[in-house]
Amino acid sequence: MADQRRGGISWTDDTWNPIRGCSRVSPGCGGPQGQGGCYAERFAIRLSGSGQSYEGLVRSTSNGPRWTGEVRFVEDALNLPLRWKKPRRIFVNSMSDLFHEKVPDEWIDRIFAVMALAPQHTFQVLTKRPERMRAYLEQVSDERDMQRWARWADIAKSPCAAGIFDELDWPIANAHLGVSVEDQPTADARIPLLLQTPAVVRFVSYEPMLAAVDFSRWLSPCSYYCDHEQQYPAGHHPERGLDGLICGGESGPHARPCDLAWIRSVVAQCRAAGVRAFVKQLGARPFFANLSEEMRACVRRIDFRSVPPSGGYLILRDRAGADPSEWPGDLRVREWPR
Repeated sequence: MADQRRGGISWTDDTWNPIRGCSRVSPGCGGPQGQGGCYAERFAIRLSGSGQSYEGLVRSTSNGPRWTGEVRFVEDALNLPLRWKKPRRIFVNSMSDLFHEKVPDEWIDRIFAVMALAPQHTFQVLTKRPERMRAYLEQVSDERDMQRWARWADIAKSPCAAGIFDELDWPIANAHLGVSVEDQPTADARIPLLLQTPAVVRFVSYEPMLAAVDFSRWLSPCSYYCDHEQQYPAGHHPERGLDGLICGGESGPHARPCDLAWIRSVVAQCRAAGVRAFVKQLGARPFFANLSEEMRACVRRIDFRSVPPSGGYLILRDRAGADPSEWPGDLRVREWPR
């Protein structure tokens, strides 16, 4: 799983999985009757046989593959980024969640130590458990000297590696922190916690898109928060809004529909606030609630499956809807946070 870009993660260059295994935590991980589902579960089940890398971490059920809830540290994968000299964006734990409740702080310490020792890379950390992420990073920031990371510096096999931690700015600039959301309730619950977490860059992955979401309150800078300060506990008042927003419809078997109006709304909200937007994919079942003649002309190369009275499903050649050349022009937006 060293490079998943071919698998459709267009917003990163490489994946890094020092932890394997996870568990479902919200509807974005998949519906109870097998609707949609976690892409990592589908990948892991193929490698879950005896002696394979995901043995014991995932099982087959009548509703598709499911995580067992066990997590595992992969020692051999830990220092991979230190061997990669060319700068790249690296998605951390695409097959797990760094802040899973069964991941001990010691594992997180070791992973952050590697990130600190590889400043040439940008590490993209995405979680559905922002309360744990905030608590962990607040604990580290209280120490300031970050000695909890420095004690793992020998992984770099360099006698001067530990000294790097004495000169680090806080928070470390190459760790971009994000949360996954799928609808308004998960956005309301997770994004405020992200904005309370020490980070140079904060982003949201709105995928799979299961319902419309209004992000405007978290995109604008301090003006909103100054008017709503009572919503934040002492010491957790965010100084700025989000730096980037990724969005994408669901793919895979039994994917749930994605209304392209939701994607258009995300792009418009980001444009209005000066925030970077990245449209990853339209999903396996992109839907137009209102399919105008003008819109049909924009995508005339593509077949439609009509749904009365005026909407339709867009039938794309790419099964995940991940080929921008098949999209309406206004949705071809791919920007990274500065």
